[in-house]
Amino acid sequence: MANHKSAQKRIRANNAKRLRNRYWAKTTRNAVRKLRQSKEKAEATEKLPKVMSLLDKMAKKNLIHKNKASNLKSKLTKYVNSIA
Repeated sequence: MANHKSAQKRIRANNAKRLRNRYWAKTTRNAVRKLRQSKEKAEATEKLPKVMSLLDKMAKKNLIHKNKASNLKSKLTKYVNSIA
């Protein structure tokens, strides 16, 4: 257990950040999964901007690397365009 007040506060703050980061990561993963499962072009094109926005927010908060966000956005865009 931490001995200093600042260390105890850091533990609390880290736990809060961890939970917040897990929420954002899980939400984004689920959104990407749902987009990849959609088989209709209209539905996929409707979901794509929202998923891209989530990926951009995660990259901005350094939860994922900006290049990973870019790669995911590229792959998802290709997938949506390939749906007939």
